[in-house]
Amino acid sequence: MIALLALDWPTGTYNIVDDEPGKGIDWLPVYAQVLGAPVPDIQPEANSWERGASNHKAKNEIGWTLKYPTWRTGFSKS
Repeated sequence: MIALLALDWPTGTYNIVDDEPGKGIDWLPVYAQVLGAPVPDIQPEANSWERGASNHKAKNEIGWTLKYPTWRTGFSKS
């Protein structure tokens, strides 16, 4: 659905993330549980190229709003 809405957005790159970007070691076990999948092996070390993402540009430039402001509420609604 987001892809269709994005067709009308101004040219540029927008991160579509929630207001509480979480580390994979935090959200991946929860997501696996929601899916009924085994919890993957977690490697807590971060690589130097990894960085966080922000939805600031999408919210401020195009008025994008989140259906679920955090992954915690979004996963529980699945």
